Amino acid sequence: MRRVHVVVRGEVQGVGYRYTMRIVAREAGASGWVRNRRDGAVEAEVEGTDAQVDEVLAWMAEGPPGSHVETAAVTDASLTGERGFEVRPTA
Repeated sequence: MRRVHVVVRGEVQGVGYRYTMRIVAREAGASGWVRNRRDGAVEAEVEGTDAQVDEVLAWMAEGPPGSHVETAAVTDASLTGERGFEVRPTA
């Protein structure tokens, strides 16, 4: 199992990024959360097997149609055993 913290920058707000990511993460079987940040970035934590996390990270690097991902900074995070994937309020 693996958990990562990701901050995505670019044109990633107002394009359905968070809600599409929730669908992608759930379909991959990953757990975690995603939210907008006040600085215009999208922040997320994703937990699952290496394959599940890699699948979500690959999608995050591209984003949904209408988005433009400039960077996706990924750092390791501590496992939480969290279940499900949710969209959280802006932080």
